[in-house]
Amino acid sequence: MKLDARIPSGPIEKAWDKARFDMKLVNPANKRKHTVLVVGSGLAGASASASMGELGYNVKCFCFQDSPRRAHSIAAQGGINAAKNYQNDGDSVFRLFYDTVKGGDFRSREANVYRLAQNSVNIIDQCVAQGVPFAREYGGALTNRSFGGAQVSRTFYARGQTGQQLLLGAYQALERQVSTGTVTMFPRTEMLDLIVVDGQARGIVTRNLITGELDVHFGDAVVLASGGYGNVYYLSTNAKGSNVTASWRAHKRGALFANPCFTQIHPTCIPVSGDYQSKLTLMSESLRNDGRIWVPKKKGDKRPPSQIPADERDYYLERRYPSFGNLVPRDVASRNAKHVCDEGRGVGESGLGVYLDFSDAIARLGENVIRERYGNLFDMYQRITDENPYKVPMRIYPAIHYTMGGLWVDYYLQSTIPGLFVAGEANFSDHGANRLGASALMQGLSDGYFIIPYTVGNYIANSKLDKVDESHPVVQEAVAGVKNSIHTLLSIKGKRTVDSFHRQLGKIIWDECGMSRTAEGLKKAIGQVRELKQEFWQNVNVPGSGSDLNQSLEKAGRVADFFELGELMCIDALNRNESCGGHFREEYQTPDGEAKRDDENYSYVAAWGYNGPDSEPTLTKEPLEFEYVHPSQRSYK
Repeated sequence: MKLDARIPSGPIEKAWDKARFDMKLVNPANKRKHTVLVVGSGLAGASASASMGELGYNVKCFCFQDSPRRAHSIAAQGGINAAKNYQNDGDSVFRLFYDTVKGGDFRSREANVYRLAQNSVNIIDQCVAQGVPFAREYGGALTNRSFGGAQVSRTFYARGQTGQQLLLGAYQALERQVSTGTVTMFPRTEMLDLIVVDGQARGIVTRNLITGELDVHFGDAVVLASGGYGNVYYLSTNAKGSNVTASWRAHKRGALFANPCFTQIHPTCIPVSGDYQSKLTLMSESLRNDGRIWVPKKKGDKRPPSQIPADERDYYLERRYPSFGNLVPRDVASRNAKHVCDEGRGVGESGLGVYLDFSDAIARLGENVIRERYGNLFDMYQRITDENPYKVPMRIYPAIHYTMGGLWVDYYLQSTIPGLFVAGEANFSDHGANRLGASALMQGLSDGYFIIPYTVGNYIANSKLDKVDESHPVVQEAVAGVKNSIHTLLSIKGKRTVDSFHRQLGKIIWDECGMSRTAEGLKKAIGQVRELKQEFWQNVNVPGSGSDLNQSLEKAGRVADFFELGELMCIDALNRNESCGGHFREEYQTPDGEAKRDDENYSYVAAWGYNGPDSEPTLTKEPLEFEYVHPSQRSYK
């Protein structure tokens, strides 16, 4: 297969305008005749559904939660980037574009990133019009704060609840369309297969999670906005329900999966506290604005932090990266935290932690200022750890947070299956090998509000689609396949729980395909995952039935997909013989321990095709060309 990104010709700053002008439009009166299926109701899914509904399309929106307000987008804390330059500190669309390409270690597609930077300025206006309560300066103007990977302040925020406020804005827009009848919501409904007729995405098979009933929904286009796959690691900052199933089932129907090994470790999370912990808690990257990160200079120094004098502390990020200090990108901060802990200088009982200390900021600004900026985050930390961060430093350690890989899409966000579009974290398109903080919310809303409504409409206007119903052989085959999968999981009657398999799988992937990877470890992991997957299909115990609420059955299907994804992640990481962004191969690093890319051999998107459960995947490469931001050794010193 040859991948065509369909990037418009001409100057990059005019590409999106040219693309929009060249697109075919659907007559307003005809839009009511077309149905669009949107899977997911987070920022990308809710904004896409609301926008398509407002245009007049018949939209069906599906989510496995009981309400779109429970989408994982609500958990985002720190902010959303936009090149407004309100601070007058040198920001611009081009600088945001540059920082994003550089932050992704030159493994993203320039045209998509530039469009994201362009759309960012409109996102803020859209959200303010919806009533999103962004933080404001004393005079009433919107204010900004800094985030990692940038030397300007471009991050708009609503205390530590930015994701929640943005999602509520998109939710209100969505519910407005529900009330007008253009959008129909299907909560507690999970997509279990994609229906592809004559090479085009025409519908989905779903399961009602309350009744167990299987349904088929047809449409002229399908939009997947189902989030990322970080829960393959079991312990992550993602909501427990977050999964890869919608994307993976589409992948098995022919949608290529791109860069699966590009996963992001967030440096600012509460450390693991026990073997049976079920998830990890994120502390916003915004804390790195005023918090200073350090560890003791001496190995094994277990004194309380207040008893360690300043000259015996190693502010290692400030020492190694004087230009950016504590605001280096997430992959750099995470690797450095792991390094000092591996040296034996980590803090806490496990030694897997570093201090995030606000004492200097409190002395300089006063506790009230810090409380005003981060109060809800400090309260959350204290409730979880029973430690007062105003009095003692926070303890943090890196954790899995975001996934840059996802289904491959072209410039129009269409996958390799015509009619299947992918938005937000579910696609691979904008972040390369590392996402800059505060860019996830930006991409989700850019895709949903400003790209999908154009590109889906263009597809519909250019497509001649025959009517499809449940009697079609392809539809019957898809429904039968879902029924058989459910029956198989319920009939194994083994001795191990789904969670025990998931926990073991996650440890394998974290140990060998986490913060650092080696060829030897990845080969070992592939073998271990295959063995564990075989045992899963022989020894998993899924109690209950498929005809009612059964959360064990839900989890079993998702973990089955995680097994196949985890294997592909390791294959992809083994194939990429370089270090870049969040993909750190220990064999490929500079003398001072930074990631060492191989632009000559690996400047491409790795898009993998599915060939069956026991067959090796097929690699297709999309070459990356850099005309505006030339690749160089990434330096934040």
